Amino acid sequence: MKAKVSIIMGSTSDLPVMEKAAKVLNDFKIPFEIHALSAHRTPEEVEIFAKGAFDRGIKAIIAGAGMAAHLPGVIAAMTPVPVIGVPINASLDGMDALLSIAQMPPGIPVATVGINGAMNAGILAGQMLAIGDSELQKEVIAFKESLKEKIVKANEELSSIKYEFKTN
Repeated sequence: MKAKVSIIMGSTSDLPVMEKAAKVLNDFKIPFEIHALSAHRTPEEVEIFAKGAFDRGIKAIIAGAGMAAHLPGVIAAMTPVPVIGVPINASLDGMDALLSIAQMPPGIPVATVGINGAMNAGILAGQMLAIGDSELQKEVIAFKESLKEKIVKANEELSSIKYEFKTN
């Protein structure tokens, strides 16, 4: 099946974070591809990827980057495909990456999730694609409902905890 979402990371060291997006897309049965491309070390390959994404049928790009964090913005500058940026905690508690990704100039938007928030990026990509896909929309709704059920169950389990206070 042809990929609809691209997951891009600046380095394979980002895989432990970015695989969370892959898991969500897999759970939603959304075909995806995954690549390591660096805005600094492989700029030509990034340009080829970004400029060709739309013609290859990619509907959303999830781009993770730490430190200088230029990858999501560079990709967004070269494609009409929506880009979701995932700041990765590689230095400065990820704040440098968060600010680099979120603070884009006018005309070059990058949707930005929280630091190491690849799971949310996968969910957001799923929600974007679900706008034109009623079956996927049902999957997204069921997923959101399952989140509610997990909290309700956790709360029930917590309510059974009793503390005994002893006085001396």
